[in-house]
Amino acid sequence: MENESVIPCENVVMSSNTSDSAPDIQFARTLLQAAQRITVLTGAGISTDSGIPDFRGPNGLWTKNPTAEKSATLSHYLGDSEVREFAWQNRLANSAHTRQPNNGHRALVELEQQHELVALVTQNVDGLHQLAGSDADKVVEVHGTMHWTMCWTCGDRRPMVEALERVQAGESDPDCLVCRATERNGILKSATISFGQNLVPEVIERAMTAAESCDVLIAIGSTLQVYPVANMVPLAKRIGASVIVVNAEATKMDGYADVVVRGQIGEILPTLVARRNTRPGE
Repeated sequence: MENESVIPCENVVMSSNTSDSAPDIQFARTLLQAAQRITVLTGAGISTDSGIPDFRGPNGLWTKNPTAEKSATLSHYLGDSEVREFAWQNRLANSAHTRQPNNGHRALVELEQQHELVALVTQNVDGLHQLAGSDADKVVEVHGTMHWTMCWTCGDRRPMVEALERVQAGESDPDCLVCRATERNGILKSATISFGQNLVPEVIERAMTAAESCDVLIAIGSTLQVYPVANMVPLAKRIGASVIVVNAEATKMDGYADVVVRGQIGEILPTLVARRNTRPGE
C-alpha cells in the first residue's frame, strides 16, 4: 500500500456543503440514473453498519490499538513470531468472519441490477459484497481477502477457517503444511495486502481501467487517502466522469466530487439507488 502522487485534474467541481443532505442526495440520484457505465469504489465505512470497525476513524481499529496496525506491517509480521501470535489470536477473536452484509451492501446489488456496472472496486477484505449478492466477477479486491491464507514461502492458499481451527487446537503460530512436508519454514499470513507488501499489478490495473471506463464513479465509505487506489477519483474526473462521494466524514478527494453526500451509508445508499418512481425519503 505504497503512496503515489495524486494525478492532477483541471476544472474540478467542488462538493456541496449544505447541512441538509436532501438536495445532494437528489443530485446524486440524477447522476446515477443518467449513467451508462458506473464504477463503484468502497472502503471500510460501508462495513461499519455490519459491526466491522474501520481503521483510521475516531473509533477505528488502528486508532484504538496501534499494536493491531503493527501486525499489519509485513516486516514486523514476518520477522517477529510474537507479532504473528498476536495476529492469530486477533483473527480468532475477529467477529468479521461471521458478520453479514448490511443495507449498504444490498443497495449496491440493486444498483448492479439497474445499471451497467463496470466494476465494484473495494479496499475491504471482508467479502461482504459477494455475500450480499454482488457479481463476484465484478468485485475487485485490491487489498485481498481475509477468508484465505497464503504461505509466504511457497504461495499455497487455503481457507482461513483451516488455520483458525489449528489455532483453536493450540498452535500459536501455525505454519504451512506444504512447506512442513518438505522441511521448509513456511510462514502463513492472511491473503490480504499488508503494509510494505507489493500490490498485485493486475488487480491495480483492473481498478484503474474501471476508473477510466465509467461515466460515473461513486466512492463510498473511504477516506480516499490510500494510494494508488485513491487515484481512481482524479483519474475518473480527468476522463470526464462525474464523481459522487458518500462518506460520514470529509475525505481527501472531496474537492474532485460533483457532489458529496454526508451521513450513515446504510441509510443513504438505499435512497440513492431507489427506482426512478421512488422519491428520496420514501
